[in-house]
Amino acid sequence: MEGDSVILNSDLTEMMDDDLILWRFGNTLIVQINVLAGSMTLYEDVLDGRFRDRLKLDDQTGSLTITNTTTEHAGVYKLQTNSVIKSFSLTVHVHICGCDSVEAVLRLVVTALMGVASAAAVVLLVNDVRAARG
Repeated sequence: MEGDSVILNSDLTEMMDDDLILWRFGNTLIVQINVLAGSMTLYEDVLDGRFRDRLKLDDQTGSLTITNTTTEHAGVYKLQTNSVIKSFSLTVHVHICGCDSVEAVLRLVVTALMGVASAAAVVLLVNDVRAARG
């Protein structure tokens, strides 16, 4: 759901000394970890800054957390290491009314029932008018 955090798990128990780990969103590099050089670079300002202050790395496993997701974060993420290539498909759903999903469904059902009741009232009114004329 929009606003939630998601963890993209690298499935590594730990990063090795010679690991070069790349995370991409589509074809855009968003994270580069060079274990040998001791560097972790977050490219948060790419794609008009959509990842700014939202990327967190697990410094043991290289897993990536995206916080406070929006629909702009939906898409394919790719992890590439010396030994692993993985893809993740992220879907972000929008909150319907700022309420939980059960309440949202109930609101939709009540709205639909009110629409049916209104239509029925119109049909009865039309029949009453016809009966009064005839």
